[in-house]
Amino acid sequence: MSARHRARGGAFWLPGTVGTAIEWYDFFIYGLIAPLVFDQLFFPKFDSLTATLAVFATFAVGFFARPLGGVVFGHFGDRTGRKSVLLWTLLLMGLATMGIGLLPTYGGVGVVATVALVLLRFIQGFALGGEATAAGLMAIETSPGDKRGFSAAVIQAAGPLGVVLASFAALVISRLPEADLLSWGWRVPFLVSALLVAVGLYMRLGIEESAVFRAAPEVAAVPAVEAVRTYWRSIVIVLFAEMAQTSYFYLTAIFTISFATRQLGVAKDVITQAVLLANLLALVAMPLIGAWSDRIGRKRLFLAGVVIAAASMFAFYNVLASRDPLLVTLAVMLAAGVIHPLMFSTEGSYFPELFPTRVRFTGVSIGKQFGVVLGGGIAPLVATSLFARTGTIYAITGYYVALALAAVIALGFARETFKSRLHG
Repeated sequence: MSARHRARGGAFWLPGTVGTAIEWYDFFIYGLIAPLVFDQLFFPKFDSLTATLAVFATFAVGFFARPLGGVVFGHFGDRTGRKSVLLWTLLLMGLATMGIGLLPTYGGVGVVATVALVLLRFIQGFALGGEATAAGLMAIETSPGDKRGFSAAVIQAAGPLGVVLASFAALVISRLPEADLLSWGWRVPFLVSALLVAVGLYMRLGIEESAVFRAAPEVAAVPAVEAVRTYWRSIVIVLFAEMAQTSYFYLTAIFTISFATRQLGVAKDVITQAVLLANLLALVAMPLIGAWSDRIGRKRLFLAGVVIAAASMFAFYNVLASRDPLLVTLAVMLAAGVIHPLMFSTEGSYFPELFPTRVRFTGVSIGKQFGVVLGGGIAPLVATSLFARTGTIYAITGYYVALALAAVIALGFARETFKSRLHG
């Protein structure tokens, strides 16, 4: 790969997007398949509500692993470079996902199956903790200054692309007869990961290290210590912003799968199809929003996303309660396909621009991954618990509004970055 291609900033887009999409597919296929069948396969001794809580608890395990992965991979990413992290995270994620597809169920080996499921989910989260930051850094560090927002948004769009692939797989198997779904159908989407990971690794082996990283005057001795000591304000801003961003998506997409099907009686294929269409829409919206952020700024668009998201929650679950397939589909598409991208597409460039190169990977990872845990990681579990305790959807709305308010306050102390230069 020539220096001329690296300078253009487009060389990383294909291997970066493909590899990141595969990792998001692996991570999200769990979130889409688990609410459909894992309560019966791995938690058959519980009643329906308790089993659902258990499924979301194991789903959250992946999020609790992400900060650890972010700190570990962030250390090596800031010390030795971004490329090696991109290879290791993809390999780990693929092995964990295939492992889930090969697991015996509770009916075969008892609680051993449940423990193994939790362990593999932890490895998935550990891997994504590094990938979620590494790919975005490579994108902005190989792009011209006036196109960083667009470049990062292209990589961020790999998230919806991964969800599209996972949603398509979930949609297909959800139409299988119940007996086939429970016996072998649920395994197929996890095992497909083997082929996808092989393609991703092949493509990533050809990329070169970030020129911005190589040009940095020196590396931090212990990046995590320096980041927390010197750039703690930026970490806190990223933390609260990420809590609002991730919790909105997981409340309007992942939690909705279980809530709408089990509590409201909406057909499974209506919800999985709605999530699929929403992410197809996000694929188009995100690069456009990223390019827009290169013109008017990242902070403005992210703030707009948070405020609109909070306002939308007052109507979202009421629309779901209508059980009308068209209205339900439109609600999910608007939430996950338009409103959420205002936050998700801009954070790919905004968060890294708040830190210097020497601690950029670690600083972003700490704020982002802890924000993911406290936001999206526990959002489905909190929402399920709130509804079980109160019996009203307005408790869930209030929960998100509180997260959004915290993000707005934090971003009030943040600076705009779209005209700044990346520095060592």
